[in-house]
Amino acid sequence: MAKEAAMPDSIVRFTNVQKSYDGETLVVKNLNLDIPKGEFLTMLGPSGSGKTTTLMMLAGFEPATHGEIYLKGQPINNVPPHKRGIGMVFQNYALFPHMTINENLAFPLQVRNYGKAEVEDRVAKILKLVELPQMGNRRPGQLSGGQQQRIAVARALVFEPELVLMDEPLGALDKQLREQMQYEIKHIHERLGVTVVYVTHDQSEALTMSNRIAVFNDGVVQQLSTPAELYERPVNSFVAQFIGENNKLKGRVTDLGDDKTCTVKLESGDTVKALAVNVKQKGDQTLLSVRPERVEINPAKGAADVTLKGRIAELIYLGDHIRARLEVAGHDDFVVKVPNKAAGGDAVAEGREVSVGWKAADCRALDYVEFAH
Repeated sequence: MAKEAAMPDSIVRFTNVQKSYDGETLVVKNLNLDIPKGEFLTMLGPSGSGKTTTLMMLAGFEPATHGEIYLKGQPINNVPPHKRGIGMVFQNYALFPHMTINENLAFPLQVRNYGKAEVEDRVAKILKLVELPQMGNRRPGQLSGGQQQRIAVARALVFEPELVLMDEPLGALDKQLREQMQYEIKHIHERLGVTVVYVTHDQSEALTMSNRIAVFNDGVVQQLSTPAELYERPVNSFVAQFIGENNKLKGRVTDLGDDKTCTVKLESGDTVKALAVNVKQKGDQTLLSVRPERVEINPAKGAADVTLKGRIAELIYLGDHIRARLEVAGHDDFVVKVPNKAAGGDAVAEGREVSVGWKAADCRALDYVEFAH
């Protein structure tokens, strides 16, 4: 049917896609997702959430149990992987160890019957793009992990696909190299304008690199938004908890206002005001979410809509800020990020009784979920 074909600016479309490995349990449930041409989309979620399965179905390595996947408006469920024209980058590089770097990069071109001169030209250009022009005659084992990963990216791009899939490509690298490669892949994407679908369980990686992020849990996309939107305006407790650090306060809705706010009575008996994001009526249980950097210790008069009493249990120096762990409203894991310049004096000291405060607009009343931590 015409309405099922991808929208003109979408390179990928999933329509009611499901996946089950055993015929009973769905690991991907009714996925409907459009990916515009030129976008860097990250599929983010914990292990078993369905993100890698979704990528493997798009690549053609796993068949969809139900629904249809479109690439440039054409259904591809029955198209084998090698005929989809998609570039792939894996965590383990998947370079041929017995071939030189030049031979590794030439391979995708040779199987597509490119002429010798064009193969040499493209290999030279792509090596320059990933800033390894002198490495062509080496073998993968003679390169560092970061260099091998750059070559893996180069091999996925050398035949100029419109779509590149990356499955945890930086998972094997150490922290510093991983962060460096995040920026390099982001810049390559910006220069080439290629569409990238990226899978990771690392939320800081997703926030750094993506135009949009699809947060997966239990086979369902919980929220599909820009990094800023996900962090600032999570739509449910899972997203608030999974993206960044988050203070959780359990309570029950006692009043719903006309201004999209609600009043919540905490388990401690304290009453606070919050944005009514994912609560429906009075009496609903809710989990309040407020980010550590939105909370102030001993706020100035009138600077906070909500103030609660607390006691500083622990201070950890982290350079640009102090991470203060407090006992607040019956919880001993309430975190406040205190800017370094504001952390001087006796006001912020372990054992000190303080008040904590925040704006009602920075506190979101979400669905009630029991978390392990």
